Amino acid sequence: MIKIERASVMNIDNAIRGARNPMNSWERSDSYYTEKGEFVLGEVDRDFGKRLCRSGSDHRKFIRQILVSVDITAPLYWWKEFDTYKVGTVANSCSTMHKIHTKSFDRDDFSCDRLDVEGLRMLDGLIEYLERERVKFCDNKEERQPWHNMIQLLPSSYNQMRTVSLNYENLINIYYARKNHKLAEWHVLCDWIRTLPYAEDWILVKD
Repeated sequence: MIKIERASVMNIDNAIRGARNPMNSWERSDSYYTEKGEFVLGEVDRDFGKRLCRSGSDHRKFIRQILVSVDITAPLYWWKEFDTYKVGTVANSCSTMHKIHTKSFDRDDFSCDRLDVEGLRMLDGLIEYLERERVKFCDNKEERQPWHNMIQLLPSSYNQMRTVSLNYENLINIYYARKNHKLAEWHVLCDWIRTLPYAEDWILVKD
């Protein structure tokens, strides 16, 4: 399971202007701002960016300045793989260390959509145990053993939300490294990447 929410794409205007700096070609830009201050990317600038992106990472430096902020809720086993892309990314996560005891455990806290009947039965047993330990800890926070039991037995299917900051260069790397991955969560993320502004021209550079 993966949930992608509250995505924002920022700084396209400054990035495309900066892309023209090496050749001092600002006068060729056809992008503009509306009376409301909204940025409109022109077709000439869009095509210019497309050609830069397909010329390789040395030429498409401008997309590193196109910033994306997004909330992603995903299981810990997926986050472990996502951490491969720490270069150029930032993430603030919900804390299991500080907040694991503040709500009751139930199935919705876990990615279990591909478990069979036996797997779900095992998960339900673990959830019952974790909930008992949570209640014990809430009743007496001086007793640390229930907290240790929760932390050390928390399965990697536990869902965690993180607010992630990336750029379009990160997304190129993620898309082409993971679009055929066996984890379904990567397919959902790659489908989302395809929906971002100008992704067809500036992210899907190898298609």
